[in-house]
Amino acid sequence: MYIGCHLTIAKGYKKAAELAHSIGANVFQFFSRNPRGSSSKELDMEDVEEMKKILKDNDFGPLLAHAPYILNLGSYKSRIYGMGKGILKEDYEILDSIGIPYFTFHPGNHVGQGAEYGIKRVGDALNEIITGNENTMLLLETMSGKGTELGHTFEEIRGIIDRVKYNELVGVCLDTCHIYSAGYDIVNDLDGVLEEFDNIVGIDKLKCIHLNDSMMEFNSRKDRHAKIGEGTIGLEGIKNIINHPELKDLPFYLETPNELEGYKEEIELLKKERE
Repeated sequence: MYIGCHLTIAKGYKKAAELAHSIGANVFQFFSRNPRGSSSKELDMEDVEEMKKILKDNDFGPLLAHAPYILNLGSYKSRIYGMGKGILKEDYEILDSIGIPYFTFHPGNHVGQGAEYGIKRVGDALNEIITGNENTMLLLETMSGKGTELGHTFEEIRGIIDRVKYNELVGVCLDTCHIYSAGYDIVNDLDGVLEEFDNIVGIDKLKCIHLNDSMMEFNSRKDRHAKIGEGTIGLEGIKNIINHPELKDLPFYLETPNELEGYKEEIELLKKERE
């Protein structure tokens, strides 16, 4: 089972890998740069190589980078749209150069222009960013649907993918809290939700899971993560997800409201619940 959490790389990639290993994780997620800004630190290749040795020696699974929250590839404002494309392209090139397999991002908001407009904007941006020569996959994250968010339906995810020329390099990161809040009942009909995903998007496009419980009720359209077993999805619902035949071999990344010790406890709990 590949299970880990979100960790900072502020003190370096090697340090993040050491922390992950110390809490029993064998994968982890990190922000590609400041999550709420545009600043980034210079790449230290010696640090990267030291991280890779830790990953290899301890049988880690695929790492997941997360783009900063400030990006909006669905925006009609040229400055915001251009900034988003620039940051995503720069980080994508860096992550591809150091062999990070997955890079996820929030599709964005159409800000009143309509989903069709937003989908076209995101697709057009990805066509400027992806050359077809990369190994790193860009993953669209499933969203909760608050406001004018794009990516809260499987149809919107498919619509973006279909617009991308090199869409073999585009996949999906499924967030359990988000899709439950978006109206996909993964508690009472997990099989049905995954069948719908397969019919619309294709299960082969699903590359990883953000494993989170939810503070909000089903179909709330609100994004509020809860600790595992303390929300409306519940421990039994989470247990079904991590043991489902279509999901169990994917990497799971916790984004629950925890410090390091809390993540350690959740990882131990999830390993016990693994059948």
